[in-house]
Amino acid sequence: MVQFRSTPHGGKIGESLQKNVYVGMSADIVHPGHLNIISHAAKLGRVTVGLLTDAAIASYKRLPYMTFEERRAIVAALRGVDEVVVQNTLDYVENLVALRPHYVVHGDDWLVGVQQGTRNRVLETLESWGGQLIEVPYTKGVSSTRVHSEIKLRGISPERRRAKLRRLLDSKQLTRVLEAHNGLTANIVENVSVVTASGLQEFDAIWASSLSDATSRAKPDIEAVDTSARVATLNDILDASTKPIIYDGDTGGIPEHFAYTVRTLERLGVSAIIIEDKCGLKQNSLFGNDRIQYQESIEEFSRKIRIGKASQTTDDFMVIARIESLILGQGCDDALARAASYIAAGSDGIMIHSRSSDPSEIFDFCQRYRELPESRPLIVVPSTYSQVHEDELKQQGVRLVIYANQLIRSVYAPMRRTAERILQFGRALEAEGDLLTIREVLEIIPGANR
Repeated sequence: MVQFRSTPHGGKIGESLQKNVYVGMSADIVHPGHLNIISHAAKLGRVTVGLLTDAAIASYKRLPYMTFEERRAIVAALRGVDEVVVQNTLDYVENLVALRPHYVVHGDDWLVGVQQGTRNRVLETLESWGGQLIEVPYTKGVSSTRVHSEIKLRGISPERRRAKLRRLLDSKQLTRVLEAHNGLTANIVENVSVVTASGLQEFDAIWASSLSDATSRAKPDIEAVDTSARVATLNDILDASTKPIIYDGDTGGIPEHFAYTVRTLERLGVSAIIIEDKCGLKQNSLFGNDRIQYQESIEEFSRKIRIGKASQTTDDFMVIARIESLILGQGCDDALARAASYIAAGSDGIMIHSRSSDPSEIFDFCQRYRELPESRPLIVVPSTYSQVHEDELKQQGVRLVIYANQLIRSVYAPMRRTAERILQFGRALEAEGDLLTIREVLEIIPGANR
């Protein structure tokens, strides 16, 4: 039964077909539940749909599959919809005050959960002019989550995946990225989520880590794994996920080769490559000056950025510069000078790296970076200063955080311990407490039991 929440001056159904009705929607994937709500709204009067922007949706759950313009075109074509307006936030109040509708129609699924506060504010706002909230029962058998799962099973086109990172940066205050080094770890990044008081929390994108890729092959992190082998890993990740991928490009190689790498990644649907401004034999940055490492000149690295940008064929792909000045003890002034030059060369973002356990030098760079006349999204990798909370990074102006090696670091010790226990006891029983059951293994991959 449709539930009415009215104030003393609320109207009644049928009084006037010209009364104004407001319906707020995400409408990422239009299903019978949406059509049912619009049908109820159309019986009350003229229907205005407040379509939530990508940013509004991403504030409490995953980024929508379709872009705002795609969603607007679909909703505007639905029978019963008279007008579509932009709703910039999850909160309805701004639009309600501007439009002063007689009715707001919504599904009753917001009685609990992250949108409960939004519902309460709608009631308070409507009360000021005698409006009425009408809540339509949730349509059984319809689930946006299930539809999203079906989409994941079918995959995503390279074009849509490639464009998604820019959409995330445009929509979210902080984009969260986790490394993957094979199909199984990509499946974890794709599917792990938790619900908090702030809504659904999940990883937004995948970091295709060169360290993790090399380590999983029992090779050192010195660019020993060539691009062809790493593309094979990428194909496994692409098959197991729909999320955008950021490729760890190490130094990028010589500029002429870098151009071909960009074209290959772009064709596959990868969203971005990050290259570091070092030259010579690549050593992992966390060694710092404990190993002989050389930083590329500003001029030569800027030339590499320009070559990479000139070689891409779409506007979606991103070339991002990773600055090693703090790693190599060159200081913040050098890092800022490089950031300005790399941005001028066309870099789509700046990653600042540090091996200090104290984030103060990162925070110092962040504060001074904001003073540059021109900036791009700022990226950090808190491997050594893992105590820093994401809220602190937001306050510093960081737009993207990469958890660059946590999955590879979490797998070796338990696997080694399992192998040792089998040797110690001459059987597998003593290791079983740490293991998934065979059934659980079979159920890891969605669709395996179909």
